[in-house]
Amino acid sequence: MITAHVVGASGYAAAELIRLIDRHPSVALGVLESRSSPGSAVADVFPWLPHVHVAFEESGTVLARLREDDVVFLAGGREQARQLVPAVLAKGARAIDLSDAFRLQQNAGEAVFGFPERYRDRIAGARLVANPGCYVTASLLALVPLGPLAERIANVVIDAKSGITGAGRTPEVRSMFAEVYGDVRAYGLEGHRHGHEIVQEARAVGIDAPIVFSPHVVPLRRGILADVYLVARTPIGREEVLALYHRFYAANPFVTVFHDVRAPHLPALEGTNDAHLAVAEREGIVQVLVALDNLGKGAAGQAVQNMNLMLGLPEELGLDARTHVG
Repeated sequence: MITAHVVGASGYAAAELIRLIDRHPSVALGVLESRSSPGSAVADVFPWLPHVHVAFEESGTVLARLREDDVVFLAGGREQARQLVPAVLAKGARAIDLSDAFRLQQNAGEAVFGFPERYRDRIAGARLVANPGCYVTASLLALVPLGPLAERIANVVIDAKSGITGAGRTPEVRSMFAEVYGDVRAYGLEGHRHGHEIVQEARAVGIDAPIVFSPHVVPLRRGILADVYLVARTPIGREEVLALYHRFYAANPFVTVFHDVRAPHLPALEGTNDAHLAVAEREGIVQVLVALDNLGKGAAGQAVQNMNLMLGLPEELGLDARTHVG
């Protein structure tokens, strides 16, 4: 059985990783390394994981115990990932980085961009995967299948809203309940760092149109809804877009495309690795709505999906639950 370790194990995405790995039928939970909580029991830091009987360990423990063919999930910051990845790979282990350290081509090195719906075959042979985050994943689920329409798209506008867990678990005044409740907070108005990843991958499928990406924080715990508006150079119809999505996602186990016009329901996605897509059309503009759990398909769930591909396991293994989590 493969062993999976987590570095930076006391954040929200890490908690979801721990939950998924702990119940995975073919992967064992290894070292949980945390700078902030060494010696603490998982259940004391994450009360919603009372059945995980493991304690966090101090920095350096993963590398000390790492064996060839283990998997290391890097759930801390980009600088920590850049420092640790060479040592992890040198030991013959695999690495999946949840930060943005290796997502852009100029920083990628041997990393494969961890968007399975496009790079499934490359991920299967990778030793290092750069796992995209929630905003990027939601946006790319809408954009990547539209390569055949690229020349007809004049502009793309992405209006995305994420639950507060997307801001991480490090205490900040702006993330406090009293600060977030009752507000919809737009940010990144001068450009958001993850916008570059969206542009990079859109350009890779031939979409050269300008892309305006506007992220918002909303007073939800988890979940993300991205409204992607396609402003056409020559007319693009809803049925045309739907046909591309149905064809592109026909063999993808986690993506559901609604044929009727209805909005996705975020609570239905909580705790899953699923994504729901819907398409509407008004006044000559096609609107694509993409919903997912920002900690699931937008982070930990996708990371486990990538791990399964890297290990040659069934893609859905350990990710087939469709139940609401607390």
